[in-house]
Amino acid sequence: MPNMSLHKNEMPLQAPEVRRHNFDEVALGYSEQQAVDEAMRCLNCKNKPCVGGCPVSIDIPGFISKIKERDFEGAYQVLQAQSSLPAVCGRVCPQETQCEQKCVRGIKGEPVAIGRLERFVADWHMQNATAAPQRPAPNGHRVAVVGAGPSGLTCAGDLQKAGYQVTVFEALHTAGGVLVYGIPEFRLPKAIVQKEIDTLKALGVDVQTNVVVGKTVTVDELFEQGYEAVFVGSGAGLPRFMGIPGENLKGVYSANEFLTRTNLMKAYLPGSDTPISRAKKVAVVGGGNVAMDAARCALRLGAEEVHIVYRRSDAEMPARREEIEHAKEEGVIFDTLTNPTKILGDEHKFVNGMTCMKMELGEPDESGRRRPVVKEGSAFTMEVDCVIMAIGTSPNPLIRNTTEGLQTDRRGCIIAEEDTGLTSRQGVYAGGDTVTGAATVILAMGAGKKAAQAIDHYLQEK
Repeated sequence: MPNMSLHKNEMPLQAPEVRRHNFDEVALGYSEQQAVDEAMRCLNCKNKPCVGGCPVSIDIPGFISKIKERDFEGAYQVLQAQSSLPAVCGRVCPQETQCEQKCVRGIKGEPVAIGRLERFVADWHMQNATAAPQRPAPNGHRVAVVGAGPSGLTCAGDLQKAGYQVTVFEALHTAGGVLVYGIPEFRLPKAIVQKEIDTLKALGVDVQTNVVVGKTVTVDELFEQGYEAVFVGSGAGLPRFMGIPGENLKGVYSANEFLTRTNLMKAYLPGSDTPISRAKKVAVVGGGNVAMDAARCALRLGAEEVHIVYRRSDAEMPARREEIEHAKEEGVIFDTLTNPTKILGDEHKFVNGMTCMKMELGEPDESGRRRPVVKEGSAFTMEVDCVIMAIGTSPNPLIRNTTEGLQTDRRGCIIAEEDTGLTSRQGVYAGGDTVTGAATVILAMGAGKKAAQAIDHYLQEK
């Protein structure tokens, strides 16, 4: 019998007063019974509207039907047919604005908890499956993938499954891209990411780390080495700043640097010797997921007070509502309609405060959100000893500056066809943040999947 409850099964969580002091995963995951009960809420709609909301087109009713039958491994096989990173997506994908937004059950209640079910199935497989994935028969073609982030890993996985010999070149010493350097352990444990990467390696994907494409080797040299196509998924790791006085003071971080030190360089571990500010009062400037991650990390690193400083109102924040709610539960202070104008420092060049202006919302701008305008006479000083700028990133210029004929836009993003990822260079494809600027993990994965299909078509037609 269908479960006609209007409400999702609640996700078990660590208590806020406990989790704010540790880096253990906040969400604890469904039990088998919770997963089956939630799966029974799915109506198995004939036209599958939820699939249309998924950037990688997972057969959502198909994998949920397997859960209803308690065939959890069968559910995983449905998932992995379209997704190379199901355990990752189940944790960080914004399902509420994609597949779950299209769910029919959401019309008169809450949608089916698709993301939570995806996480459950992927975790069940990791804990219970013992058989190695079967390697596909090679088709004799070689493809290079630049960047081991979500778009690159997805493209590599799909091509490897189709029989291509795929090599992934990663600049850092660890594969995973933003999944390992950006997203904190309490949202996405690194052991989960490593298991997903190990699965791709078991399929035959060759992952080479410490290779900086554009320095160690160029895109042109990859073609000379016998690769027949190249996918660029190098992300957008170049941080942006506001251009206000004091941004060069000691104690001012880009969110990228702060999160990389915390996550990839493991400053969160007891006894870590990774240099990082363990300030008492921290201001994080920005309102996206990265800002939430930085603020929550600062709390866990020992800050007594952490502020989110955002120039629009709470309603305009681009971060997931779940992340905003978790941050508030943990004690992060939200200073909305507030904009920094100067970072203050002492004679030793350390941050000792920040001047700000209060804002008001005016007419909508090109993004559709109401434009913030300065509220006259509202200047004030915020006492902080660390500032983290989380206002966006852009692609590193290295690849575009070392690849002849590769067209980019005014933001430095590689120009590529939306449906195929094809760039201005024959045989060169691109996707993810290096094309769109900073976006979500699942959109990057969708771009990697489209590019893999286009590369397959291109090489089979040669």
